[in-house]
Amino acid sequence: MSSMFMYVHENHGLSPTAGNAPQLAYTLSVLVLAVVLSASRRVALGEMRDEEGNEVDQAGFYDVIFGRRDVRGQFNGEPLNPAVLGRILTAAHAAPSVGMSQPWDFVLVEALPTRQAFHEHVQSERAIFEASLDDEARKRFSGIKIEGILDASLGIVVTYDPERGSPHVLGRHAIADAGLYSVCLAIENLWLAATAEEVGVGWVSFYREEFLAELIGLPAGLRPVAWLCVGPVTHFERVPDLERFQWQARRPLEPHLFVDRFGTPLNDSELIALPTKLMASD
Repeated sequence: MSSMFMYVHENHGLSPTAGNAPQLAYTLSVLVLAVVLSASRRVALGEMRDEEGNEVDQAGFYDVIFGRRDVRGQFNGEPLNPAVLGRILTAAHAAPSVGMSQPWDFVLVEALPTRQAFHEHVQSERAIFEASLDDEARKRFSGIKIEGILDASLGIVVTYDPERGSPHVLGRHAIADAGLYSVCLAIENLWLAATAEEVGVGWVSFYREEFLAELIGLPAGLRPVAWLCVGPVTHFERVPDLERFQWQARRPLEPHLFVDRFGTPLNDSELIALPTKLMASD
């Protein structure tokens, strides 16, 4: 799998340091722009060029998006390269945020006792959820691994600080959750960067916020949005776990596209032409 970060570093001589963060963010934004190209440009993979005329690896970009997995059981336990982790977190910190508030922090959890305590808490929450299922669902759920807390090289807790940028956070006065959405964008950046680096990420959500906040010593007011299991993997599954274990199937895009008003289908609209493929490996 190609690496967007190595592309930036090798072709532009940029490393993720504070001094060149604007250039790095700009170059990455050129890659992200591929998402909104027309279908004809998407099919003609490789046409896009950056501001210096260098060809951008569009195929690799889409491979990262569709190859991303919520990793549970594929961590190999090997140490995570510090330089790789630095690039991944720099990408996360380059995410867009409401009012440029950047309301996130990243707590790197390496201590085994902390991870063991969190693992035990997550298992207790798994039991609570399992007890709520009917027999058929419980049977399917029994084979699904929900976390890799002790298997991954590292835990990363991503937090949300609603006071960051206060009292006047531009763009948040009407939508209070815009700051929380910003944190989710940082998590997505982290996830895609990790995938490009062939590093696995698994988002653990079987926990109570109060427990995790106390476990890692969060100041009052900060919310733990995600515990991410992060580390090298043996491989990425081609099919997501929840599809493989028949818990949930991926929905097609077409039924969720509307024109002008919710519920008005596209029909024969020429506004959008859906691609037949986006991954070079298809």
